[in-house]
Amino acid sequence: MALMPVADAYVAVLKDASALPEETVALTDAFHRTLSRDVAALRTQPPVALSAMDGYAVRAADAVPGARLKVIGEVAAGRPFNQAIGAGQAARIFTGGVVPGGVDAVVIQEDTTRDGEFVIVNEAIAEGKNIRPAGIDFREGDVLLPRGSWLNDRALALAASMNHPQLPVHRRPKVAILATGDELVAPGTTPGPGQIVYSNLFSLSALVRSESAEVIDLGIACDTLESTANGISRARDLGADVLVTTGGASVGDHDLVQAALKAEGFDMAFWKIALRPGKPMMHGRLDTMRVLGLPGNPVSSYVCAFLFLVPLIRALSGRTSVDHLLERAVLGRELPANDKRQDYLRARLTPGSDGLPVATSVGAQDSSLVANLAASDALIVRAPHAPAAPAGSPCTILRLPG
Repeated sequence: MALMPVADAYVAVLKDASALPEETVALTDAFHRTLSRDVAALRTQPPVALSAMDGYAVRAADAVPGARLKVIGEVAAGRPFNQAIGAGQAARIFTGGVVPGGVDAVVIQEDTTRDGEFVIVNEAIAEGKNIRPAGIDFREGDVLLPRGSWLNDRALALAASMNHPQLPVHRRPKVAILATGDELVAPGTTPGPGQIVYSNLFSLSALVRSESAEVIDLGIACDTLESTANGISRARDLGADVLVTTGGASVGDHDLVQAALKAEGFDMAFWKIALRPGKPMMHGRLDTMRVLGLPGNPVSSYVCAFLFLVPLIRALSGRTSVDHLLERAVLGRELPANDKRQDYLRARLTPGSDGLPVATSVGAQDSSLVANLAASDALIVRAPHAPAAPAGSPCTILRLPG
């Protein structure tokens, strides 16, 4: 099978990736969820005119320098003064207090002098000054959070102000992660001869959770067809929307993922893409469950998950924008000519003198080097057959999370 271009693989992974069904969640559980319907304000904010400052509620026509106004009441937030202010009068008012009738301005405390029952105005004030009119923020019925909005911290504050205790959102995607390989052992154990510590679960789980999807850890399957098939069956039984496998997708005698999937009726969209790192990545469907077969090497696994799994989760979550943002940068060191595969070089970022970041590749780019991945801030994207590029030349980057 020929190597599929990265762009074509991306289209295939996202094909028909529509938003999952709706559910209603409490506002406290809605962080980083995606709205499934437009959400309109249930109230006007503020519902009445309020004071924006501590001072005195007055009629602007009366508040000329030297004016002596009689203070006939006090207005605190939540305690309105239910009497209109007449000519030559004022009311002591605090921030958030309801503006009494007859008032069209608030003189701040610093511009006045109190004299018993009177207040002396020291500075002239314009009509409307220091008053927040009713509806200045929003009005009942205004759609302020449209369908597809990703609910960040500010959006939750807005939803609460709109008086919504619950919100309609798309269900979280369930992502099952199955590792394969007799050589894998859990962190904290002592690896035997030929064994390695399994790290992919932790990077992939973090990526999945950062997109507010649910992680199902299927553990490590042994290098047998039965063990691999059991892991796949558990993903289906647990209702996974996406099955991510790591390792076992290449062509070795112990790479059993393809065989196990095909025995279950797997419809493969592609296997092997023109990508470095991550050439042996696989994708397809098993009934309604999407499958991403990632390489076992930790850097390849992470890069493929970042490039393909994260946008897929966003699409299933109902996000209107799923693509990673490409940015311009300049190279911090020269790069050799590229071959037929699209390259994603791990790089550190530092500030540049012209405002663009400087992207310096971390050196060795072997797909097993986790320390270099951890030290990286971004991926330098190099097109197939890109010519050699000297230090200081422009480049394209994808920032890594965090």
